[in-house]
Amino acid sequence: MQAHDTPMTRRDALATLAVTVGGAVLAARGGSAFAEAGWPSRPIKWVNPYAAGGASDGIVRVVAQKLGERFGQPVVIDNKTGAGGNIGTDFVAKSPPDGYTWIVGNTGPMAVNSTLYGNLSFDPQKDFTPISLVMSYPNLVIANLESGPSSLQDLIARAKSRPVAYAGNGVGTSLHLTGQMLAQAAGIKLTHVAYRGEPPGLTDVMAGVVPVGITPISAGLPLVKGGKVRALAVTGAERSPLLPDVPTASEAGVPGFEANGWIGVLVPRGTPPAVVAKIVKEFTAVMQLPEIQNIVKNDMASVVPPLGPEHFAAFMQSETQRWGQVVRTANVKVE
Repeated sequence: MQAHDTPMTRRDALATLAVTVGGAVLAARGGSAFAEAGWPSRPIKWVNPYAAGGASDGIVRVVAQKLGERFGQPVVIDNKTGAGGNIGTDFVAKSPPDGYTWIVGNTGPMAVNSTLYGNLSFDPQKDFTPISLVMSYPNLVIANLESGPSSLQDLIARAKSRPVAYAGNGVGTSLHLTGQMLAQAAGIKLTHVAYRGEPPGLTDVMAGVVPVGITPISAGLPLVKGGKVRALAVTGAERSPLLPDVPTASEAGVPGFEANGWIGVLVPRGTPPAVVAKIVKEFTAVMQLPEIQNIVKNDMASVVPPLGPEHFAAFMQSETQRWGQVVRTANVKVE
């Protein structure tokens, strides 16, 4: 039988092997395309890098439920907190780019932390693909009823003579830097006290542990309505229709002041374009639902911004420049 083991038969064997490997490669490529076409075939994890109970947590849970209904797979919220949103954001940056892991992006990790942190472990511009903005909202300056200032002018007067502490929800968040921007605009000194999410900071303002707080309007609204804290100003360009008697910061003594928070959704860079397109399509549809629009407007005193990846990408770049200037002027650094 060895007589048949000729060079020709070995060549035949090599040719057969090449055909087999080539077929396997083609099959793998076809399987990948099939997987994209069948996406999603299992639950999706939407990471929120902040604590449960905050402004971003509320809206993403409502949106996640609607998306799950449309996808036919649950969209599960996973709160991975810490380091000003960096822990959860870094987790998603290093996750497989298969469409099954998303990040709630907001001012801190996506527009501030690249300036704030000297050793950031991810690059917001290079490591993520933007899907869409979800919500934009003014912040609310609040005070303890007994020990806190009676108005924004009172806060400015106090902070002219000595630093005044204010509660925020982490270094580099929109709450932290709204306070720093306010201090720069008014020529005063405000000292940020960082909390892991809005609820513990609000609790300490109510208790008088910290005299002042800066919070998303949706988180502070029920406390103001319930007489638990005093509202000094909203940080948006206009008064909120849900708090019509509360002036804007510009009206209350800091002309031209405006600072808004925002949240959006991003996926790891490298996620297949077909999957990205499907996520964009469904997000756009859900955010346009009258039910969602009503929740954002009337329950959260916020707005649905322009939707889609193009607007979000350009917006992130402009926000990075804007807040980076605030960080540099305040000389805030975290290693």
